[in-house]
Amino acid sequence: MKAAVFYEPGVVKVEEKADPVIHGDEVLIRVMAAGICGTDLHIYDGAKGASECFPPVVLGHEFAGVVEAVGEDVVRVKVGDHVTVDPSIMCGKCYACQTGRPHFCESYSATGVTYDGGFAQLCKVREEQVYELKKDVPFEAGAMCEPLGCCLHGIDRAGIRTGDTVLVIGGGTIGQIMIQLARLAGAATVILSEPIESKREMGLKMGADYAVNPMEKTPFDLMKEEGIREINVTIECVGRKETMLDAFKYVGNEGHVLLFGLTEPDCEIPVKPYEIFQREITVTASYVNPFSHGRAAGLVNAGKIRLTDLISDRLPLDDINEVFKIRGKNGKMMIFPNE
Repeated sequence: MKAAVFYEPGVVKVEEKADPVIHGDEVLIRVMAAGICGTDLHIYDGAKGASECFPPVVLGHEFAGVVEAVGEDVVRVKVGDHVTVDPSIMCGKCYACQTGRPHFCESYSATGVTYDGGFAQLCKVREEQVYELKKDVPFEAGAMCEPLGCCLHGIDRAGIRTGDTVLVIGGGTIGQIMIQLARLAGAATVILSEPIESKREMGLKMGADYAVNPMEKTPFDLMKEEGIREINVTIECVGRKETMLDAFKYVGNEGHVLLFGLTEPDCEIPVKPYEIFQREITVTASYVNPFSHGRAAGLVNAGKIRLTDLISDRLPLDDINEVFKIRGKNGKMMIFPNE
């Protein structure tokens, strides 16, 4: 098979590898679409992912495809099924797993980070990682179940109540997904703060009621114009110091701040505990996708969320090094290993 192998920071080579051999509860998948995640770019640059990465390894933890073969112990899926893959692998035995927090598993690992992943024509995973897709669901939508699952976990922690006003800061792929999930969670009003016009336009298509350019008009200005009393939840999807401070600034009394954007490890922001106390602000974050991939697949199978509209760059596996130049500046990047 053909695969894109990560050897060291800055070095990914497309080459021939032996087809994976499966046993027991393993499933062999012909990868039809694989998304490029910010984690892939971080690893390419030499940073750490959510789990340990030991090159040489095939990256790609957001993918979907067709079941090519199954091990003798597989019972839920069969050859020919269309599936999406949850890359997370937990032991089920450690303290974190046994207390219902598997994403903090002491031996947490991931397909496409620790083990060979979806930037290849074939990939093997455990049956427990596989979720069935309807045959009419585009494979690229199935590949995006992984970031959708991460966003679902964030929405679970954001504390949105029916009728709330929600501010999403940052209109990248994650922000566009958050707009839709905030609406599904019951938000009456959704505001997007994003300086790039094309992303603001996309946000309105995804269901935002308002989209402001923070370089020209602040959310406070919009609130005054439209008679919006306060923002109940702010969701930061950029990962910059300035935008995280904005999340605190714009949230109202008794509001919730979700810091979802991934920062550099040494990023620090000034926080005034008295202000948090006086305004009863709840601050939370979200880490990976504990048991939310199945719900993501459910949303995709039901056609309740728009994902393929967010894809800007579609490339064959041979051109994968282009993504490390593009770096998602246009939107979601997707690799098609079998085209």
